[in-house]
Order: sequence, then structure tokens, then C-alpha cells
Amino acid sequence: MIKGAIHMLKWLVLSLVLVMALAIWYLWDIYTEPVQLGSRVVTVILKPGDTFWNVADTLYVEGVVRSRRLLVYQARLWGLDKRLSPGRYDFTGRQSYESVLSKFRDADIVRIRVTVPEGATVWRVASILSDRLKVDSAALVDMNSDRPFLDSLGLPSLEGYLFPETYVFDWGTTLREAVIRMVRQWEKETAGLWRGEFPNRLSVHEIMVMASIVESETRVSHERKMVSSVYHNRLRLRMKLDADPTVIYGLGGNDRKLSKTDLKLETPYNTYVKRGLPPNPINSPGLESIRAALSPAQTDFLFFVADNSGGHFFAKTNEEHNLNRLRARTE
Repeated sequence: MIKGAIHMLKWLVLSLVLVMALAIWYLWDIYTEPVQLGSRVVTVILKPGDTFWNVADTLYVEGVVRSRRLLVYQARLWGLDKRLSPGRYDFTGRQSYESVLSKFRDADIVRIRVTVPEGATVWRVASILSDRLKVDSAALVDMNSDRPFLDSLGLPSLEGYLFPETYVFDWGTTLREAVIRMVRQWEKETAGLWRGEFPNRLSVHEIMVMASIVESETRVSHERKMVSSVYHNRLRLRMKLDADPTVIYGLGGNDRKLSKTDLKLETPYNTYVKRGLPPNPINSPGLESIRAALSPAQTDFLFFVADNSGGHFFAKTNEEHNLNRLRARTE
């Protein structure tokens, strides 16, 4: 009787050991065998206040992990369940429990590259941010006339001050955050430029207006200071600037061949009608154009015309300018 009981107990213990061994093997297999997502991308958006269980549930349902409980248990061991960074997390290719948890531990959230080119208008920047950050483009245009917001930045406009650069933004960056970052970049890049007296006694804002016109007129690096000299000379002589890009900007920024009627239209930016600089920059100029506006070439030029090769012919007199226009048409 006793021997039978001992024999049964041995079988019971052996069975339990076997079950435990199988369970351990099963869990080990689940833990060590990675999931192959291939080219499929699984996105998890972690919001402030979300629990790790919610995250684990999504990853389990999407097939990134084989056990949500095992993932949660491992996260607790790593201390991750109490310190999650909000953001967007993308999972693709080969994924193990360790790789999944490492992504959360390292806050490896999706980051988005956004390039604002030199000479981009506020409308163009709005379009770029809308495409890359999925924000409302109209809201950025509205910000350009939001006086309380502009005052908080110490700026007369956003136009001209959204520094052209390649930025890396975290996914979920708001429009306001992106705009402030670009303005701060302008402050950083130009901090060492505002010393001494500026040509024609212009203000910083007027220099930015001048720089934006230079930016629009030429992409040829060595010409920027010459173009700047033309406009500074015309300002000094109280001549109208007659700058086509300002007229185009005042008509909504659609670059096209201007008609005689266009040149007569009353807008704050029509420098064929109004004397002096327009009220605000007409784009975001790069550093080269800003430096050219601050330090124009020493010339007597008052005119220039495109030479059909990307550059320009410069002239001191209207007669010489007319000859250059004829030259540009015949070459």
C-alpha cells in the first residue's frame, strides 16, 4: 500500500516536472524565437498616460510579439512600465522581445526630416510642414498675421524668419513648436551679424527685407552682393526699386511673367508703384543673401537684367540697361 503510494507520488512528481519543463521550453521558445514582420510596418502611437499593457496589447494583436503577458513581465523587470516616452514607434523586419523593449527604453521614436529651402515663402513652408508633419497649412499662414504670437517671438512677421535649413522633428511635433524652432534657428544663425551701422541706416527687419529680395533675384553666389548694391544704390537715390519678385509676392506669390497691368496694381509690395522697401520680407533668405544685404558690393550699378545663362548683366545707366536687355534677347 505504502509502496504503491510512493510509486504514484513518483509518477506525479515526474509528470509535474515534465509539464514544467514543457512550459519552460514553450515560454523559452516564445521568448527567443523572433517574429519576422518582413516589410510590414506596425505603428504604435504612445500617448501621455498610456499604460504598457495597452502597448503590449497592440503589439500582440498586430503580431509583433507572441505573448503580451511575457512582454509586460519583461518590461516590469526593465522598469519600462513606469517610464514610457510618448511618440510614434514603428516596428518592421525581425523583432524579438529584447528589440521591442529596447526601442521603448531608448525612446527610439519616429523622427521626420523637413527641409526648408532658401527663398521659400511662408506659403511654401506651410505646404512643406503640412506634407511632412501633417499639420494644418492654413494655420501657419494665419500665424503670419497673429500679432500676439508674433509679439511673443519679438518679430514683425514670420515671413523671412523661418530659417531655411534641414530639421529633424519628433513625430507629433506641433505647428507652433516647429515654427518656434525655425525662428530660434534664425536667431542662432544670425546672432553675430547685427553689429555696427547698416548700409542706408536700415533696421534689422529692413535688412531681412532686402535679403529676401536678393534671394529672389539671383541664385548665383558671386552676384548676390552686386544685386544688393543695385537696390541699396536705388534706395540711397530715392529711386523706386522696381523689383519684380516683390510684385509677384503682392499678387499671391505665383511666379509668372508680369504684365504692364500687374506693375501698376496697388499692393504694399509693388515696388514699381511704392517707393522704398516693402513692409515685410518676401521669403526666407539664406545666410549668403543676408550677408549680401548687410555688405553690398561697392558699385554704381542701378539696373540689371537676366542674361539667359543664370546670371545677369549690370548697368549704371538706363541707356546701358536697354542695351543689355537687347543683348539678353539676342544671345
